[in-house]
Amino acid sequence: MQQDIDVLVHEVGPRDGLQSIKTVFPTGAKLEWIKAEAAAGVPQIQVGSFVRPDLLPQMADSAEVVKEAIRIPGLTVSALVPNLKGAENAIAAGAHQIGVVMSVSEAHNKSNVNRTVDESLEGFRQIVECRNAADPQRKTVISGGLATSFGCTISGPVPVADVMRRAEQLLKLGADRLSVADTVGFANPKQVRDLFDELFRTVGADVAVGAHFHDTRGLGLANAYAAVEAGVRELDSCLGGLGGCPYAPGASGNIVTEDLVFMLEAMGLRTGVDLDALLEVRELMERHLEGEPTQGTFVTAGPPLGFVPASAA
Repeated sequence: MQQDIDVLVHEVGPRDGLQSIKTVFPTGAKLEWIKAEAAAGVPQIQVGSFVRPDLLPQMADSAEVVKEAIRIPGLTVSALVPNLKGAENAIAAGAHQIGVVMSVSEAHNKSNVNRTVDESLEGFRQIVECRNAADPQRKTVISGGLATSFGCTISGPVPVADVMRRAEQLLKLGADRLSVADTVGFANPKQVRDLFDELFRTVGADVAVGAHFHDTRGLGLANAYAAVEAGVRELDSCLGGLGGCPYAPGASGNIVTEDLVFMLEAMGLRTGVDLDALLEVRELMERHLEGEPTQGTFVTAGPPLGFVPASAA
């Protein structure tokens, strides 16, 4: 994490946002968005996903986007990879961080990637071996993603013990960090606080842990706050709350980057992000959305009288 920030905001819009909508962003527009958001102070952006182009045409240019984005000074470029082939391509393109996600819920993992969780763990092991062979110095960070950590649309509640067991397995297999996701927006703040308290007790406070929330039931920011209170210092978010979750009808998408940054800065936590510049990036993004809905409250309400961002203090 950069020394001059307290909480790292990880923008996932160019991946998680765009893959959830019908609009196919031109490559040039994606790069304009990414460059502008990096200039606004966002330190890490997930710029694409290395999946088959016929499955997600929105992500067909991920290699090209990564190769250009890694040239932006100071920006950590991340990408999602679903399998070994995707990891090979992402590493070859130069991604600084690759996210490998599996569901803690057996039913969701089977539905989502047609694998058991143990099969996904074996795939993760192969990806770590691939990284170690291609990058002996391990400059490419591997993030082990734990989807459906707070609940599953197929099987309901997910036991905390299952999350802990899978987290320990990912770290044993070589994960450099963990990302805990409320994939379908089931979590509440107490549940979030309790799970992260238990996670840090289980894996240790020195393990880098990020959190990913959806605002399906209006608790996204409250859950982000609870995660920060528990010690999480990396949070995913999406400009304009773009996208949604295909497995949660009515989900309003990821938590909104602008709203998250405002909350953190108002709390006295430095993000290094310029809110005025961020709103300009939102306008840039919306010009290419072809009517796709966006979310957010800071964009309409603005800052309260006398507000001084922590990063500007």
